[in-house]
Amino acid sequence: MTRDCLEIRGLRVLGVHGILREERSRLQPFEIDLDIYLVERPSGADDLASTADYAHAVTVATEVVEKESCRLLEALAEKVAQALLQDPRIAEVTVALRKLRPPIAADLLTAGVRLTRSR
Repeated sequence: MTRDCLEIRGLRVLGVHGILREERSRLQPFEIDLDIYLVERPSGADDLASTADYAHAVTVATEVVEKESCRLLEALAEKVAQALLQDPRIAEVTVALRKLRPPIAADLLTAGVRLTRSR
């Protein structure tokens, strides 16, 4: 079995997510990495119809982060994964979602979650 994987790295999106009142009152920057594992396809196929479209995956992930509002990053990452799995060409997806400016009193670059879901 061939397991091709599309990689999307460093997608930056603004959204309103978090538990604190401050987090829920303004847009915040998030960064997303996606590993999209495809259903088996013809080896070496050079046709967009035989694979998942990474531009569409970017649009789907962006829309979820921009339009949904979750308290937990885990819930948001789950929504991104489930939205991507609506594409029948996708067998499995790993979503890494990071809050770029977490409201924590520490020298912290990001806080995030990584999850993998399959059909």
